[in-house]
Amino acid sequence: MSTNKAALIRYKTIDHCLRQTHRKWTLSDLIERVSDALYEFEGIHSGVSKRTIQSDIQVMRSNKLGYQAPIVVLKRKYYTYEDANYSISNSPLTPYDMEKMKEAVDILKHLNGFAHFEEMSDMIVRLESNMAKQEPEAAPSIQLESNNLLKGLHWISQLHRAIREKIPLLITYQSFKSAQAIEAVYYPYLLKEYRNRWFLIAKPKKGSSLLTLALDRISDVAEMAKSDFRPYEGVSFDRYYADTIGVSKSERDRGQRVILKVDARNTPYIETKPLHSSQVILDKDAQGNSTIRLDVVLNFELEREILGFGECIEVLSPIRFRNRIASRLARAQRQYASPASDNKPSARLVDSKKQSLHTDKEL
Repeated sequence: MSTNKAALIRYKTIDHCLRQTHRKWTLSDLIERVSDALYEFEGIHSGVSKRTIQSDIQVMRSNKLGYQAPIVVLKRKYYTYEDANYSISNSPLTPYDMEKMKEAVDILKHLNGFAHFEEMSDMIVRLESNMAKQEPEAAPSIQLESNNLLKGLHWISQLHRAIREKIPLLITYQSFKSAQAIEAVYYPYLLKEYRNRWFLIAKPKKGSSLLTLALDRISDVAEMAKSDFRPYEGVSFDRYYADTIGVSKSERDRGQRVILKVDARNTPYIETKPLHSSQVILDKDAQGNSTIRLDVVLNFELEREILGFGECIEVLSPIRFRNRIASRLARAQRQYASPASDNKPSARLVDSKKQSLHTDKEL
């Protein structure tokens, strides 16, 4: 293993430890955790010396690698970050980093020529686009969907590692419905993205059902002992979400036959970009209107997808689902039944609308 790779494992492990503010880290603790990481990732049994970790901390504090980590020692014993939000993962890319990333992308582009790697095309384009943003005079050649205001994305690396290494997590979480944050232990199983928003699929220690936690509602994550992990024993998540649009689903939910009528103007869009992989065109009349079938769970995301088409899509069945969509459209119509009295809505109206967004089903 190269020296650079070993050093990177040490830096990332130290960084991961210092971000865990729920406990105090002595030099001995850091040595132990780094030794475990080197053994786990590279099979190194010899561990790491005290002098090496001290040297790593000095490198991280310096600008040698661009980190300038605000590492402080409390009571001459405990190491921590002076800025609780700091992480070396948030550091800007150096020219050296950029060059290495470009080399990696070139390799990926080469592999992309093989049929086995065709699914990597989107990832490669995203990598190239993000690297182009780092070059001040480079004009972008592609613009991808993104939202710079999204919260919680910094949890992805830690949660991904916990899933891979089967680590229970103590998560502080506040849903939109809760007045205050709640701390509980979860067994993490899957990270899932839907429309640029990320979710953790996990099972609570005090519970038997899978839960969906939005990363932007997580305020703190702490690792627990690996020995307490409870593995997922259900069907594969590919099968679990095969009949689902989005992420809202319980283990009891099953896909239902949904029949939709799409007007002629939107039929080409529905044909070229199906609402779901189960979509089948049942009929198309002389005017170009089409009737399609979906086999999906009746969830919040499906409702939002259909409502997004407004008058261009009609739900034919199931009848209860049709009535629900009709009721929501009627409520929306009533909001526009009378002219607005003021261009600026009152604070009370804004609050009311915010609440209505989450009355049906929270993500």
